Amino acid sequence: MSDFWHWYIIVLTVVFLVLITWLLFATRRGQRPDQTSQTTGHAYDGIEEYDNPLPRWWFMLFVGTLVFTVIYLILYPGMGRFPGVLGWTQVNQYEREVERAETRFEPIFAKYRDLPIEEVARDEEARRIGQRLFATNCSVCHGSDAQGSFGFPNLTDDDWLWGGEPEQILTTLRQGRQATMAAWLPVIGEEGVRNTAGYVRSLSGLETEGVDIEAGREVFATNCVACHGPDGKGNHLLGAPNLTDDVWLYGSSMLQVSHSIRAGRNGNMPSQAHLGEDKLHMLAAYVYSLSLEDE
Repeated sequence: MSDFWHWYIIVLTVVFLVLITWLLFATRRGQRPDQTSQTTGHAYDGIEEYDNPLPRWWFMLFVGTLVFTVIYLILYPGMGRFPGVLGWTQVNQYEREVERAETRFEPIFAKYRDLPIEEVARDEEARRIGQRLFATNCSVCHGSDAQGSFGFPNLTDDDWLWGGEPEQILTTLRQGRQATMAAWLPVIGEEGVRNTAGYVRSLSGLETEGVDIEAGREVFATNCVACHGPDGKGNHLLGAPNLTDDVWLYGSSMLQVSHSIRAGRNGNMPSQAHLGEDKLHMLAAYVYSLSLEDE
């Protein structure tokens, strides 16, 4: 904060406090101590207002708020860059609360720290903890039921872009993922896009009329096998999806598949390393457990 804004806030705050205090006491001195039948001279829908002073308790409450304001601005931040005599900050309070929470919950995480993720995933208490972590950090994208939505993977099935083994899930959480589907329109043209979309849909058993499937197969073999493989079953190392299982991250219609090929797609899974290894361990176990529920 610059010096100008620092002093601007201080001067403006002090001036308004002084003006409010003056107005309160100036009007108080001019008021009659007793109730009166005299009105203010105004009528509102036939209702006239008496010209009586504020009740004493109301007046003292107003004074109390002004006193509280002055004490607060001395003790806490509120006057430009002045930190307050207590030195309180949001960051310091947050760090203290995090430290208290870690001290409280550390024994719980320690219980599961050295257990394999597969074993933790089958522990009921551990799954409840992981579910809370998921609801706090992951549900905004994957949904509270972890079934995802358009552009966000379903975590409850057995279809995994980057692999569904425990260590692969942990790596995804720890490092994040960046998926890129190149835009192929400049390379294969509009007809190539349409034919390839038809061929790709056919790999999952979807019918497409009015396209040349064989031409699409040739385009796929020339341009797409490097990521999706010659059989279209994808590659976990690249995050390339399996195109043969009828599971679609961006939709399976001809329009949606064509758009994916034409304009490309970019998916980003942010790293969750800020949670720490203990919480990542529990979270990975919970995510892994979601695909075990049908077993």
